[in-house]
Amino acid sequence: MAGNTWGQAFRVTTFGESHGGGLGAVIDGCPPGLALDLERIQAALDRRRPGTGKLVSARREADRVEVLSGLAEGRTLGTPIALVLRNEDADPSAYAPFRDRYRPSHADFTYDAKYGHRAWAGGGRASARETAARVAAGAVALQVLESLGPVEVVAWVDRVQELAASVDPTTVAASAVEGSPVRCPDPEASAAMEARIREVRAAGDTVGGVVRAVARGVPAGLGEPVFDKLEATIGAAMLSIPAAKGVEIGSGFAGTLLTGRAHNDPFVPGPNGGIASATNRSGGIQGGISNGMPIEVAVAFKPVATVFHEQDTVDHHGQPVTVRPRGRHDPCVLPRAVPIVEAMLALALVDAWLRWRGQVGAPPPVPLHAVAGGGDGK
Repeated sequence: MAGNTWGQAFRVTTFGESHGGGLGAVIDGCPPGLALDLERIQAALDRRRPGTGKLVSARREADRVEVLSGLAEGRTLGTPIALVLRNEDADPSAYAPFRDRYRPSHADFTYDAKYGHRAWAGGGRASARETAARVAAGAVALQVLESLGPVEVVAWVDRVQELAASVDPTTVAASAVEGSPVRCPDPEASAAMEARIREVRAAGDTVGGVVRAVARGVPAGLGEPVFDKLEATIGAAMLSIPAAKGVEIGSGFAGTLLTGRAHNDPFVPGPNGGIASATNRSGGIQGGISNGMPIEVAVAFKPVATVFHEQDTVDHHGQPVTVRPRGRHDPCVLPRAVPIVEAMLALALVDAWLRWRGQVGAPPPVPLHAVAGGGDGK
């Protein structure tokens, strides 16, 4: 009931607070015998960590991962894998003025309402700092997925406020995403987004937007038909990310503007005698189960709640006061949210895949890929 564990077959429990001694993850259910590449885990953490540029928080954390258990001679044992990240640049003093004051749109009040006691420095568990542990676990999950099939997970910044990119989810490459300072593979949109983020940062304000992700090579058959539909699992994974406020699968809300005839994805013969669909408005999931087409997800992120202006609020006695935030914060979470979205999508998929294997007891069929021109979710 505590809400700190994700998954059923591939279970991940994260721990730690933003300004505590450190944080980490315990993974239980990772298959044995996997040659785990620790450098890939570190590379994923380096993409998420703060202090890497003027568009992100100035907090300096190396986020060097330590593996305490679950490995022997570089291979997984099938026993719990414990990953630890030490906090090296915590600064609780920056939050002392807000110890008894509730910052607007933060989790300060709700944590007090639930627990009656909270880690007030940096928001504790509610801080996006916690997501470093998820990224580490997600990097393990992705390696497990790749051992099961030719899976590729790519996310990118698709929109900052009204500034939207034009990206083909069937061909977008991780290298193109990483070539942009805001992790948007559309060069023109990337430049506009960067300018907007710099503008709002200079004004002491923040902006939100949308991160999109695609998982290619996922086989048909993953997900449960009723309460654990694959889109429900993915939705829960994405909405567990701090600042996430909405999730779309495939056409999402835009699909409501179409008729059924226009929205349907016609089935067509696929490669190697398989089955594909001419379009992918379903986002790779039908009836709660993957259909072999690319899984397409969009996640809406609200503006960061910490703005550097005086705001009205109340203290823990309910008396009117004001707050003027201090500390180190992102003017826009989107660039650093990209590896987090990838991690949560990998965690959702590996759990579904291992549950499928446990239930059916045989490897899934060869992934069914889109035919030429397929994958158009518009």
